[in-house]
Amino acid sequence: IFDQSEDGLLGSDQKGCGVLPLNTKVHFIMEAVVASEKGACHANEDEESSGKSNVPERLLKRDQERQEELLRRKEAKESLSVREEKSDFFTSAFNKEKAAIEDVLSGCTEGDGGTTATVLEEVSSRIQQLQKFLNDSMAFLTQYELRQAQASLQKLQSTLGEKRDKLMPKKKFTFRSRNAGTSKSKESPDSKKEDSPGSTAVDGTEGRAGGSRGPMAVDGVISEQQCGLSNADSQVFVKGADEIQQSDVLLTHLSNCKVKLLGSPSTLHIKHVRDCEILCGPVSSSIFLDHCSGCTFAFSCQQLRTHNTTDCQVYLHVTSRAIIEDCSGVRFAPFSWSYPGMEADFEVSGLDRAKNNWSQVDDFNWLSAESPSPNWGVIPEHERKSEWD
Repeated sequence: IFDQSEDGLLGSDQKGCGVLPLNTKVHFIMEAVVASEKGACHANEDEESSGKSNVPERLLKRDQERQEELLRRKEAKESLSVREEKSDFFTSAFNKEKAAIEDVLSGCTEGDGGTTATVLEEVSSRIQQLQKFLNDSMAFLTQYELRQAQASLQKLQSTLGEKRDKLMPKKKFTFRSRNAGTSKSKESPDSKKEDSPGSTAVDGTEGRAGGSRGPMAVDGVISEQQCGLSNADSQVFVKGADEIQQSDVLLTHLSNCKVKLLGSPSTLHIKHVRDCEILCGPVSSSIFLDHCSGCTFAFSCQQLRTHNTTDCQVYLHVTSRAIIEDCSGVRFAPFSWSYPGMEADFEVSGLDRAKNNWSQVDDFNWLSAESPSPNWGVIPEHERKSEWD
């Protein structure tokens, strides 16, 4: 490229076309080097830019997942902490109120009948409030805590019943079937003496004919405060609010019977019944089912507890939750029975008509949270009863 002539620079007329001055050639060479360096720099920048656009995206995604996992762990920890705090508060408040009720019951002795009645009614109201407190707290209680609280409430109810029997004994009514009215007018004076409050049992014949006039013996336990029906077969029984309102009702050893309770009992116990239809108005506190089979039930309550029951249908309105234990083939549907005056009975019971957890059932024999219990189910809509005789 460079001209090595003596004068150092040859014109185009001396050395031929295409020969450039030295300084021009150097200038072109320098521009070529600079352009090459710029191209390499741009290539590196492109590679770095591409790397920067890919690597940070992966890192950001990974960091976001890590942050989300940390947040989930934090929320789970806070939820557990809140649950434990609620559980501790419930246990403390429940035990405090239970101890206060026990003190009142232990201090309740024979005296002024009016004062005693007032005290016992107050205790009954406090027990119902304690039951409601338990019902409202079931969502965060363990099954062990729930069982312990239920056992304590049952013990309080039992102690209250014993106090009533001891301090306020009174004659009570018992259920009779519809065809029992004629036999009542034909009773002799001697038979009335035999049906005194000291009566201890109702045999099968009397139960089928219409029941006993004295205290009802159920499984060997007599309670003056309970309304009872026992040992009946293929009978129809109907009782109104004037007979069962805010009373403890006990039905036992029935088969192929139909029972209607038109009112608002305080509690309802149903034991050893088979192939029966039992319909009951709103119950202020709890309903207990035990050893029932092939039955249809319809009732409203704060809580339902079912034991040793098989192949039964329950049309339910419950403001807390239903509990089953040692059961199978129990199916549930929303409460659909009605009768004149039921709205007034709901007012008496204090139940919330807008709150019905009929399909929220706790099975104490099925602790798996991953699969539903096989011991209970929901009655399909096309199988549900829509009309009641």
